[in-house]
Parts: sequence; structure tokens; C-alpha cells
Amino acid sequence: MGITIENVSKSFGTFQAVKQVDLEIASGSLVALLGPSGSGKSTLLRLIAGLEMPDTGRILLTGKDATYQSVQERNIGFVFQHYALFKHMTVRQNVAFGLELRKVPRAKINARVEELLELVQLTGLGDRYPSQLSGGQRQRVALARALAVEPKVLLLDEPFGALDAKVRKELRAWLRHLHDDVHVTTVFVTHDQEEAMEVADQIVVMNKGQVEQVGTPAEIYDHPASPFVMSFIGPVNVLRGASPIFEQSAAPHCDVFLRPRDIIIETHPNASTVPARISRIIHLGWEIQVELRLDDGQELMAHLSRERFDDLCLEPQQQVFIKPKEAKSFPLYYSI
Repeated sequence: MGITIENVSKSFGTFQAVKQVDLEIASGSLVALLGPSGSGKSTLLRLIAGLEMPDTGRILLTGKDATYQSVQERNIGFVFQHYALFKHMTVRQNVAFGLELRKVPRAKINARVEELLELVQLTGLGDRYPSQLSGGQRQRVALARALAVEPKVLLLDEPFGALDAKVRKELRAWLRHLHDDVHVTTVFVTHDQEEAMEVADQIVVMNKGQVEQVGTPAEIYDHPASPFVMSFIGPVNVLRGASPIFEQSAAPHCDVFLRPRDIIIETHPNASTVPARISRIIHLGWEIQVELRLDDGQELMAHLSRERFDDLCLEPQQQVFIKPKEAKSFPLYYSI
């Protein structure tokens, strides 16, 4: 089922959570709504679900106006961050709940529940209660319950936010494989850039209730449409105004944005480098972060491979010479 959002706005009192959003979500895709707290991503998800009604605009599902349909009429599965499982019910009973409400025959319910428990890798745990499961297992039960009624759209609000980093990483890969198996149109909310980049086909970057950019992970990272997007997706250095490192490429009244991986460090000067001093070296395992200070006082960080770092033999307080491999300039930047 494809989703079309046309000029949708939503306010709560004097706060406008979503502002004139237009968005197309292709049928069968896996899309991330990405942005900081207060950017409107969860409100937009709730508007798609029918848990909130828009003040203006329309929401279409498969080309049909669903703006004022109920959640049940939209046939949407919704998974909350904190699972919302029934504590007094077993795993099997939780998964079966929606089917029982629809008065599906018991034999079909039993078959569907066992099929889903196998799909979410919980075979043999059907008689346990939520309190007897790990956080990752509880989240998979919540997903199985949402999928039980065969929804046309699956919506997930910060699905891994309550889990520790290791479990989150495991469930990201699992969700991607699950989506490839079931092919249901899926939209999930996250503030975690790495999560969105790893899981989604398309990323919708939101800021202050509006859509900043829509694209694949590669498009969002390599071709950011605004200073906000470049600053929010991955690490970045922002050099304010004119800087000697960018005298030839930076336009007047622009800030320069430079990824740490795009800083080249040399130990000897040449015509294209400027001097900098190393203030700190941080070992991050597979790469090295080098914090630098320019002669004009601005600071930036560079990321080097371990091999390149070893070749350069860098030390704190050492003077080095740097140049950009690639940079982008935007009109004077506003803070996120």
C-alpha cells in the first residue's frame, strides 16, 4: 500500500508540530522518519495511523482518501517504543489478540500465531509471559502482534529506543530481513542516524515540523540539501565564514561544512595546505580521531585509518598541514 501525504499540518495549542508536509511513500518500501526531538516525526506517524487527525491536508492510502478513517478502517499495524504488551497474557495470547477481536476461527488463529512466532524467531516461547522475556524478545512479540492481522502498513515509533546498543544493532538487521520477507509498507521513527542509514530504503529528514530532504541513505549523506541535513547525518566540521583553508572555494557569507574523513593531513607543507596544530588524538578502534586547531582559532576533527595514522607518526601538539578533499558551503548556518 502506497501512502500519500498532501499539505498536512497539525498543531497542539500554539505549537505547530507538523507544517504543510507533502510526502510520497512507495508501496512495499521501508522508510525512516529521522530527526531530533520535536521535529514532528512521531506526530506524522500518528497522523498516518489515524491516532491524530490533521488540521489541514489529506492522507491517502493506495490513492484513496483516508484522512478521517479510524485506525481499524485503515488496517494499519502500530508498534510502540515500550512494546505495550499485555502483561497478564502469554506470548501466544498477545500475538493472537487482534485475531480474536476479529473473531477469526480458532484453528486459523493457532496456525497464524505459530507461523508468526517462527517468523520472529520465538518458536517455543509461546507460553511465556512478557516479564520472562528480554527486551529484544518483547519487541519481537510486539511486531508479531502487529503483523498478525496482516496490516497493509506497519508503523513503528522508536522501535528500538528502549533497548541497549548491542540488542538494537541485532534487531536492526533482523527488521531489515523481516521486511524483505513480508514486503509490507513499513515506516519507522528514529532519531538515530546510524539506525536509519542501516535499515531504510528511503530516509525522510525532518526538522521543526517540516521535511528537509527525502532520499536514499547514500543521497542524504553524499548530497545533503541543507546545512541541517549535513550536520544531522554523520559527523561534520562547520567552519564559520571565511577560513584560509577554503579561501578559493568558499563563497562570501557562507559557512563551510567538511566531513572528518575528508580532511587530508600531511607532515610537510605544500602550496595547497594550511598549518594546524594537533590538540588531541583519540583511538576509536578501527579509526583514529585527530582534533586540530587552525591558526585563526577554529577547531575541527579529522578521521584517519589506523594505517594512515601509523604512517604519519602523529603526536599531540605537533604542527601538521591540512587540506580538504571535499567540502560544501551553505549560507550562514543556523544551530540545530
